[in-house]
Amino acid sequence: MEEAAELGNYLPLSFKSPKEQEYIEFLWDAFETNYTHGKYQFAFLAYHMLTMSFVYFEIWQIKQTRAKDFEMAMVGFNKDQERELLDATSPFTFWRVNESSVLRFLKLIGCDNAKVGNYAALVKDRNETAHSNGNIFFSTKEALDSKIAEILRVVDEIQTHSKPVVETCYREFLRHSADPEEREYDDAADQIREVLIHGNYLSERDLDFCRDLKLNDLGETPQESAINELHTALLATYPRADA
Repeated sequence: MEEAAELGNYLPLSFKSPKEQEYIEFLWDAFETNYTHGKYQFAFLAYHMLTMSFVYFEIWQIKQTRAKDFEMAMVGFNKDQERELLDATSPFTFWRVNESSVLRFLKLIGCDNAKVGNYAALVKDRNETAHSNGNIFFSTKEALDSKIAEILRVVDEIQTHSKPVVETCYREFLRHSADPEEREYDDAADQIREVLIHGNYLSERDLDFCRDLKLNDLGETPQESAINELHTALLATYPRADA
Protein backbone atom coordinates (compact mmCIF):
# COMPACT_ATOMS: atom_id res chain seq x y z
CA MET A 1 0.00 0.00 0.00
CA GLU A 2 2.81 2.41 0.87
CA GLU A 3 4.57 1.89 -2.47
CA ALA A 4 1.28 2.27 -4.33
CA ALA A 5 0.80 5.71 -2.76
CA GLU A 6 3.88 6.93 -4.66
CA LEU A 7 1.64 7.40 -7.70
CA GLY A 8 0.15 10.39 -5.90
CA ASN A 9 3.42 12.28 -6.36
CA TYR A 10 2.90 12.07 -10.13
CA LEU A 11 -0.66 13.39 -10.03
CA PRO A 12 -1.58 17.10 -9.91
CA LEU A 13 -1.29 19.01 -6.67
CA SER A 14 -4.29 21.08 -7.72
CA PHE A 15 -7.21 20.58 -10.08
CA LYS A 16 -9.17 23.07 -12.16
CA SER A 17 -12.54 21.91 -10.89
CA PRO A 18 -13.91 20.24 -7.74
CA LYS A 19 -15.35 17.50 -9.98
CA GLU A 20 -11.87 16.52 -11.21
CA GLN A 21 -10.50 16.39 -7.67
CA GLU A 22 -13.53 14.41 -6.48
CA TYR A 23 -12.95 11.87 -9.26
CA ILE A 24 -9.30 11.29 -8.32
CA GLU A 25 -10.20 11.03 -4.63
CA PHE A 26 -12.94 8.51 -5.50
CA LEU A 27 -10.44 6.34 -7.39
CA TRP A 28 -7.98 6.43 -4.48
CA ASP A 29 -10.76 5.46 -2.08
CA ALA A 30 -11.84 2.61 -4.37
CA PHE A 31 -8.27 1.36 -4.60
CA GLU A 32 -7.59 1.53 -0.86
CA THR A 33 -10.92 -0.04 0.13
CA ASN A 34 -10.55 -2.97 -2.26
CA TYR A 35 -6.87 -3.44 -1.40
CA THR A 36 -7.59 -3.47 2.32
CA HIS A 37 -10.40 -6.01 1.90
CA GLY A 38 -8.40 -8.31 -0.35
CA LYS A 39 -10.37 -7.52 -3.52
CA TYR A 40 -7.16 -7.13 -5.47
CA GLN A 41 -8.68 -7.43 -8.94
CA PHE A 42 -10.91 -4.42 -8.32
CA ALA A 43 -8.07 -2.57 -6.61
CA PHE A 44 -6.06 -3.00 -9.81
CA LEU A 45 -8.87 -1.55 -11.92
CA ALA A 46 -8.98 1.59 -9.74
CA TYR A 47 -5.18 1.87 -9.84
CA HIS A 48 -5.18 1.51 -13.60
CA MET A 49 -7.69 4.37 -13.88
CA LEU A 50 -5.45 6.53 -11.69
CA THR A 51 -2.52 5.65 -13.95
CA MET A 52 -4.44 6.59 -17.09
CA SER A 53 -5.41 9.85 -15.41
CA PHE A 54 -1.69 10.51 -14.97
CA VAL A 55 -1.21 9.84 -18.70
CA TYR A 56 -4.01 12.26 -19.56
CA PHE A 57 -2.40 15.00 -17.45
CA GLU A 58 0.94 14.37 -19.18
CA ILE A 59 -0.65 14.63 -22.61
CA TRP A 60 -2.49 17.78 -21.53
CA GLN A 61 0.83 19.42 -20.68
CA ILE A 62 2.11 18.47 -24.14
CA LYS A 63 -1.03 19.97 -25.69
CA GLN A 64 -0.57 23.23 -23.78
CA THR A 65 3.18 23.58 -24.22
CA ARG A 66 3.70 22.11 -27.70
CA ALA A 67 0.45 23.00 -29.38
CA LYS A 68 1.74 22.72 -32.96
CA ASP A 69 3.31 19.31 -32.35
CA PHE A 70 0.10 18.13 -30.72
CA GLU A 71 -1.96 19.32 -33.68
CA MET A 72 0.36 17.56 -36.13
CA ALA A 73 -0.13 14.32 -34.17
CA MET A 74 -3.82 14.33 -35.11
CA VAL A 75 -3.15 12.29 -38.25
CA GLY A 76 -5.55 9.35 -38.29
CA PHE A 77 -8.29 10.99 -36.25
CA ASN A 78 -11.59 11.92 -37.90
CA LYS A 79 -12.48 15.62 -38.09
CA ASP A 80 -14.96 15.55 -35.22
CA GLN A 81 -12.55 13.80 -32.88
CA GLU A 82 -9.71 16.08 -33.95
CA ARG A 83 -11.76 19.18 -33.19
CA GLU A 84 -12.90 17.76 -29.85
CA LEU A 85 -9.31 17.13 -28.75
CA LEU A 86 -8.00 20.47 -29.98
CA ASP A 87 -10.84 22.36 -28.26
CA ALA A 88 -10.65 20.28 -25.06
CA THR A 89 -10.86 22.22 -21.80
CA SER A 90 -10.05 19.25 -19.54
CA PRO A 91 -7.44 16.47 -19.65
CA PHE A 92 -10.22 13.97 -19.12
CA THR A 93 -11.43 14.63 -22.65
CA PHE A 94 -8.76 12.15 -23.73
CA TRP A 95 -10.91 9.28 -22.47
CA ARG A 96 -12.75 9.66 -25.78
CA VAL A 97 -9.72 8.13 -27.50
CA ASN A 98 -8.95 4.42 -27.27
CA GLU A 99 -6.43 4.04 -24.45
CA SER A 100 -3.87 2.22 -26.60
CA SER A 101 -4.15 4.99 -29.20
CA VAL A 102 -3.94 7.89 -26.76
CA LEU A 103 -0.64 6.51 -25.48
CA ARG A 104 0.87 7.27 -28.88
CA PHE A 105 0.80 10.97 -28.00
CA LEU A 106 3.70 10.13 -25.70
CA LYS A 107 5.87 9.79 -28.79
CA LEU A 108 5.86 13.61 -28.77
CA ILE A 109 8.11 13.50 -25.69
CA GLY A 110 10.45 10.86 -27.04
CA CYS A 111 8.77 7.61 -26.00
CA ASP A 112 9.54 5.31 -28.93
CA ASN A 113 7.30 2.60 -30.37
CA ALA A 114 8.81 -0.09 -28.15
CA LYS A 115 8.07 1.91 -25.00
CA VAL A 116 4.56 2.83 -26.14
CA GLY A 117 3.98 -0.85 -26.86
CA ASN A 118 5.05 -1.74 -23.31
CA TYR A 119 2.70 0.89 -21.91
CA ALA A 120 -0.15 -0.46 -24.02
CA ALA A 121 0.40 -3.87 -22.43
CA LEU A 122 -0.97 -2.38 -19.20
CA VAL A 123 -4.16 -1.54 -21.07
CA LYS A 124 -4.38 -5.16 -22.18
CA ASP A 125 -4.06 -6.23 -18.55
CA ARG A 126 -6.92 -3.92 -17.65
CA ASN A 127 -9.09 -5.26 -20.47
CA GLU A 128 -8.54 -8.83 -19.34
CA THR A 129 -9.40 -8.10 -15.72
CA ALA A 130 -12.46 -5.99 -16.57
CA HIS A 131 -14.32 -8.71 -18.50
CA SER A 132 -16.40 -11.58 -17.15
CA ASN A 133 -13.99 -14.24 -18.36
CA GLY A 134 -14.01 -16.46 -15.29
CA ASN A 135 -10.47 -15.55 -14.26
CA ILE A 136 -9.17 -13.74 -11.19
CA PHE A 137 -5.82 -12.37 -12.34
CA PHE A 138 -4.93 -10.68 -9.07
CA SER A 139 -5.98 -13.03 -6.30
CA THR A 140 -3.11 -12.25 -3.93
CA LYS A 141 -1.52 -9.17 -2.45
CA GLU A 142 1.85 -10.25 -3.86
CA ALA A 143 0.49 -10.44 -7.41
CA LEU A 144 -0.99 -6.95 -7.23
CA ASP A 145 2.07 -5.46 -5.51
CA SER A 146 4.24 -6.82 -8.33
CA LYS A 147 1.97 -5.22 -10.94
CA ILE A 148 1.97 -1.92 -9.04
CA ALA A 149 5.78 -1.90 -9.01
CA GLU A 150 5.71 -2.42 -12.79
CA ILE A 151 3.21 0.40 -13.24
CA LEU A 152 5.30 2.79 -11.15
CA ARG A 153 8.37 2.02 -13.27
CA VAL A 154 6.35 2.93 -16.37
CA VAL A 155 4.99 6.10 -14.75
CA ASP A 156 8.48 7.23 -13.71
CA GLU A 157 9.81 6.55 -17.21
CA ILE A 158 7.06 8.68 -18.77
CA GLN A 159 7.71 11.38 -16.17
CA THR A 160 11.41 11.43 -17.08
CA HIS A 161 10.51 11.94 -20.74
CA SER A 162 8.26 14.85 -19.78
CA LYS A 163 11.11 16.91 -18.32
CA PRO A 164 11.61 19.19 -21.37
CA VAL A 165 7.87 19.95 -21.47
CA VAL A 166 7.73 20.90 -17.78
CA GLU A 167 10.90 22.98 -18.07
CA THR A 168 9.44 24.87 -21.03
CA CYS A 169 6.25 25.45 -19.06
CA TYR A 170 8.23 26.80 -16.10
CA ARG A 171 10.41 29.07 -18.25
CA GLU A 172 7.33 30.57 -19.87
CA PHE A 173 5.77 31.06 -16.45
CA LEU A 174 8.85 32.88 -15.14
CA ARG A 175 8.98 35.22 -18.12
CA HIS A 176 5.23 35.87 -17.99
CA SER A 177 5.16 36.44 -14.23
CA ALA A 178 8.33 38.48 -13.72
CA ASP A 179 6.59 41.87 -13.59
CA PRO A 180 4.38 42.10 -10.45
CA GLU A 181 2.37 44.89 -12.07
CA GLU A 182 1.50 42.81 -15.12
CA ARG A 183 0.92 39.36 -13.69
CA GLU A 184 -2.30 37.97 -12.22
CA TYR A 185 -1.27 38.08 -8.53
CA ASP A 186 0.99 40.52 -6.69
CA ASP A 187 2.19 37.91 -4.22
CA ALA A 188 4.74 35.52 -5.70
CA ALA A 189 3.41 32.49 -3.79
CA ASP A 190 -0.12 33.17 -5.05
CA GLN A 191 1.15 33.49 -8.62
CA ILE A 192 3.02 30.19 -8.35
CA ARG A 193 0.10 28.34 -6.79
CA GLU A 194 -2.65 29.60 -9.09
CA VAL A 195 -0.93 30.19 -12.43
CA LEU A 196 1.92 27.69 -12.48
CA ILE A 197 0.68 24.74 -10.43
CA HIS A 198 -3.09 25.04 -10.67
CA GLY A 199 -3.04 26.29 -14.25
CA ASN A 200 -0.81 23.50 -15.55
CA TYR A 201 -1.85 20.54 -13.38
CA LEU A 202 1.69 20.27 -12.03
CA SER A 203 2.59 17.39 -9.73
CA GLU A 204 5.21 17.04 -7.01
CA ARG A 205 7.49 15.31 -9.53
CA ASP A 206 6.93 18.14 -12.01
CA LEU A 207 8.01 20.60 -9.34
CA ASP A 208 11.25 18.64 -8.98
CA PHE A 209 12.08 19.68 -12.56
CA CYS A 210 11.17 23.30 -11.74
CA ARG A 211 13.30 23.31 -8.60
CA ASP A 212 16.31 21.98 -10.52
CA LEU A 213 16.04 24.37 -13.47
CA LYS A 214 19.20 26.40 -14.06
CA LEU A 215 18.01 29.96 -14.41
CA ASN A 216 20.96 30.89 -16.61
CA ASP A 217 19.21 28.79 -19.26
CA LEU A 218 16.86 31.73 -19.66
CA GLY A 219 19.66 33.88 -21.00
CA GLU A 220 20.25 37.53 -20.18
CA THR A 221 17.07 39.43 -19.39
CA PRO A 222 16.28 42.77 -17.72
CA GLN A 223 13.88 40.85 -15.49
CA GLU A 224 16.59 38.62 -14.08
CA SER A 225 16.18 39.85 -10.51
CA ALA A 226 12.39 39.37 -10.53
CA ILE A 227 12.75 35.89 -12.04
CA ASN A 228 15.24 34.93 -9.34
CA GLU A 229 12.77 36.13 -6.71
CA LEU A 230 10.02 33.96 -8.20
CA HIS A 231 12.26 30.93 -8.27
CA THR A 232 13.32 31.55 -4.67
CA ALA A 233 9.65 31.80 -3.70
CA LEU A 234 8.99 28.45 -5.37
CA LEU A 235 11.80 26.80 -3.42
CA ALA A 236 10.61 28.32 -0.16
CA THR A 237 6.91 27.61 -0.60
CA TYR A 238 7.32 24.12 -2.09
CA PRO A 239 10.49 22.62 -0.61
CA ARG A 240 11.53 19.19 -1.85
CA ALA A 241 9.72 16.56 0.20
CA ASP A 242 12.89 14.56 0.87
CA ALA A 243 15.02 17.59 1.69
